[in-house]
Amino acid sequence: MAQATTRKPVMPKGPMRGRGMPIPKGMIKKGTLKRLLKTVFKYYKWRMIFALLCIAISSVGSLVSSVFMVSIVDDVIMPAIGKDGTGWTLLLQNRLINLVIMMITVYGAVILASFTYTRIMATVTQGMLYHLRTDMFAKMQKLPIKYFDTHAHGDIMSTYTNDTDATRQLIGQSLPTLLSSSLTLITTIVLMTYYSFWLFLVVLVSTFAMTFVVKKIGGGSAKYMVAQQTSLAQEEGFMEEMMKGQKVVKVFTHEERAKEDFEKLNQKLFKDSEKAHVYGNVLGPILGNIGNITYVLIAIVGGALFALGAKNVSFGSLLFNGSSLLGIGVIVAFLGMSRNFTQIVNQTSQQVSMIAMGLAGASRVFTLMDEEPEQDEGYVTLVNAKRDEDGNLTETTERTGLWAWKHYHKADGKTTYTQLQGDIVMDMVDFSYVPEKQVLTDVTLYAKPGQKIAFVGATGAGKTTITNLINRFYDIADGKIRYDGININKIRKEDLRRSLGIVLQDTNLFTGTVMENIRYGRLDATDEECIEAAKLANADDFICRLPDGYNTMLTNNGANLSQGQRQLLSIARAAVADAPAMILDEATSSIDTRTEALVNDGMDKLMHGRTVFVIAHRLSTVRNSNAIMVLDHGRIIERGTHEQLLEQKGTYYQLYTGAFELE
Repeated sequence: MAQATTRKPVMPKGPMRGRGMPIPKGMIKKGTLKRLLKTVFKYYKWRMIFALLCIAISSVGSLVSSVFMVSIVDDVIMPAIGKDGTGWTLLLQNRLINLVIMMITVYGAVILASFTYTRIMATVTQGMLYHLRTDMFAKMQKLPIKYFDTHAHGDIMSTYTNDTDATRQLIGQSLPTLLSSSLTLITTIVLMTYYSFWLFLVVLVSTFAMTFVVKKIGGGSAKYMVAQQTSLAQEEGFMEEMMKGQKVVKVFTHEERAKEDFEKLNQKLFKDSEKAHVYGNVLGPILGNIGNITYVLIAIVGGALFALGAKNVSFGSLLFNGSSLLGIGVIVAFLGMSRNFTQIVNQTSQQVSMIAMGLAGASRVFTLMDEEPEQDEGYVTLVNAKRDEDGNLTETTERTGLWAWKHYHKADGKTTYTQLQGDIVMDMVDFSYVPEKQVLTDVTLYAKPGQKIAFVGATGAGKTTITNLINRFYDIADGKIRYDGININKIRKEDLRRSLGIVLQDTNLFTGTVMENIRYGRLDATDEECIEAAKLANADDFICRLPDGYNTMLTNNGANLSQGQRQLLSIARAAVADAPAMILDEATSSIDTRTEALVNDGMDKLMHGRTVFVIAHRLSTVRNSNAIMVLDHGRIIERGTHEQLLEQKGTYYQLYTGAFELE
């Protein structure tokens, strides 16, 4: 038994499960827009440059009507008034035709540019969704188990769906609209100052009013759009949990409480969405009315200046004519430009909330991609080996059934090969998921090659945690774990886990055929090897009775199979992996007594010659173990064979005789 220490044992506690991505409500990570644009240009540099050029042509060209309107009114319509001569008529007609041809040419270029950049942005937007999801999934494969233990799965799924969709709208709609509107606004302001400072002052006053409204109302809309994204992720996380645990909900008649909990989350989402859209919906009408007032004021001021014969002041008059009277054409053009100006401001303001929502979505996407990947400093690898004529281990590409640890020694540059035997030692190991809660204390044990080591104890005693540490799903706080004499910190995690076959209590079957699910244990396994593994696990009988045998399609985690059948497939998957060492975490807990007898027979064959760690509540399944470890509050309090522990008449004896019940 492990030596006692002065540290006080505490109740173990697993990793805390969170409900949200680590972005505070209402917050957008600094530099998100810059990073997003950098990512877009990384994949679509030249397409984006061409699209920006087309957007510029489309934006500037859309104001061509205002420019030509001045010429049409002042150079064609006004001179034609009171002129009856044929010469004048032909001259004005030719001038009008030339202006119309120029307008058609410019508008044709605008239409072509708009069509081109729309097509390009469609390709870029969908391509970015592809790249973001691909990058996120690739990053997710590198994250440690701890990440998935501390984040709601529905919340992670929301990042792949809602947040990427918000990012798509930002890239494909909001940003091009914002850029186009900005260029149009700048061009409009330049044209206004070119034609008349007096009328531009009227527009400038209305611009200040619009800016104030956008800042107050648009800012509120953006704030609640960000909150909406967070609330939506929380609701989807809850929904994922409820769908997965629907049987538990019904068994314990928890429907009403579940509805109450959902109602709270749904109400929160409703309030955030309501406020976001209320702010967004009232913004348009207010800006529209300000624009209408501006339109009327320009007509009044322009008409008054024209009637009084006031001198026009503008860049155009100063550059070319010194000064001139305000013309009707300028007033008409200004009315059109002011209407266009208001519409653009309105359109831009409508994008404020969408941009905020898109940036919030992009922030969550980048937060996932910025998560710290699983660290692996190991350099010892697992290789297929064979013995040469002298009996020394050498590396081979063939699958020989003999495995070796390939250990490169930096000190002398030599490479040594150590046969994989399954000799595992834990020496004074301490561990905690969170610093203030100790889970394992001074755990010391050893498993010789081919031995079967069993862990028993109440729920939360630390049994599964020990196997998680052997797999390096988590790293120990203190002590050593050695595998065939090698510190497991030196072994590359991928190779360490390849040497360990695992059968978990909770089975996970993937969408695919029965054969594909068994082959998941080793992708290069042949059909014959998969069938042999199924026979070893005594799963072949029920598989052959399925509608399509090994080609039967499984969906929804094998919902068309019983729990025991799913577990048998999980055992067959571990069998085909043919790993040198095995971990069985409650592998037979979901199997009836009759099936358990069949499985145990197959398991004995599977475990032959392998080091096996068994976690079991059924003490009947651990009787033939070489050593049984009894855990309590993260400590090994008893150890020995079944007979030795019964003779001690301690905790194991009381558990076996029924004096105590396992929780």
